[in-house]
Amino acid sequence: MADSITNFSRLRQQVGISLEELAPIVGFSLSTLYRWERGQQEPRQAAMVVLQGLLNARAQAVNEDPLFTFIDLFAGIGGLRRGFDHIGGKCVFTSEWDKYSQATYKANYRCDDHDVNGDITKVDAADIPPHDVLLAGFPCQPFSIAGVSKKNALGRAHGFADETQGTLFFDVVRIIKHHRPKAFLLENVKNLVNHDRGRTFKVIMKKLQEELDYEVEARVINAKGYVPQNRERIFIIGFRRDLGVDFSFSDFEMRDPYTGPKLEAVLHPEDGSEAPDKHYTVGNIGSVSDRYTLSDHLWKYLRDYAAKHAAAGNGFGYGLVGPNDVARTLSARYYKDGSEILIDRGPGKNPRRLTPRECARLMGFEEQGKAEFVIPVSDTQAYRQFGNSVVVPVVKAIAVHMLPAIEQALAAAADEQIKLSA
Repeated sequence: MADSITNFSRLRQQVGISLEELAPIVGFSLSTLYRWERGQQEPRQAAMVVLQGLLNARAQAVNEDPLFTFIDLFAGIGGLRRGFDHIGGKCVFTSEWDKYSQATYKANYRCDDHDVNGDITKVDAADIPPHDVLLAGFPCQPFSIAGVSKKNALGRAHGFADETQGTLFFDVVRIIKHHRPKAFLLENVKNLVNHDRGRTFKVIMKKLQEELDYEVEARVINAKGYVPQNRERIFIIGFRRDLGVDFSFSDFEMRDPYTGPKLEAVLHPEDGSEAPDKHYTVGNIGSVSDRYTLSDHLWKYLRDYAAKHAAAGNGFGYGLVGPNDVARTLSARYYKDGSEILIDRGPGKNPRRLTPRECARLMGFEEQGKAEFVIPVSDTQAYRQFGNSVVVPVVKAIAVHMLPAIEQALAAAADEQIKLSA
């Protein structure tokens, strides 16, 4: 009951239609729709079909007559893009250097009017099409806690001193400086705020606010209210100062992290209600393949490792969780041993990793029972991609919050153009 009601509410919000507008379309009373919305009654399948049709029609209209254009830098597998496709934007340029991520991106998004570009450092800003909004999840490894610790251990530079990844932020700066988009959304790890005692973040904000002349706000958001995963990321939003846009990130209403979904919402049900899915599940009831169960050797190693650190007073160890729990943060290293999120299979049984399909759901790319997101790569690459991505429902909520200001910016820019041409 709860899942289907949640699906009704989510689908209605994705369409962008009120209950009052929807009632005459689906042919049910407003009071009935309110019961569906509140979880008091199972929604009728006919109404769900109508909603899905409205959503498909909306997506088609977006492609043909977009409200605005945007570019997708350091695109990964398109997590940021999904949020801005959702509100009526059209992607006109994509950049992602990893060939495996490119394959996943091309398998899931329309790129018929532009190819997926590789190394952004080799792309001249003038060769990028004009756009209204810039999206960039610039590489986070130079600033993440784990990444900094690893680089320190290896005696390597991190942050802006990491010449391979840390300086890619300045490619974002040069593109913004050339094209002057009306708005941008940047995403990175929470530790960006504290990296190098806060100096890194000060450099970023100074560049965006003073050199580029944007009104900029940043906020750390925990995705735990949207998906069953404790995942904190910083989102930086900017609007061109000359457009006079009225926007505040401080009044963005986040979902309560204490009442968010549990892992049950993303795990394979293994009860026959889900169709077989590649090599992730097997048999008539869709049992998770044994390939995801930890070997005796690996399970013993993880337990011994955790015990050693516990004895030393450290907190290192595996994360064993069940359907009623919330997972730790899914990382790009999940393919190595899966230790941060291990699914408890009961007494006497070794735990298992999440399947890539479950990772897709944990990151909000799709819902339980569906296999809509195409995963054309190996498990190893899929784990890396989902671990490096953003939580899609969070980005969608931010995009919806930005939409009125984007529309205001578009109108202001149009008025300015009229004045200049008069």
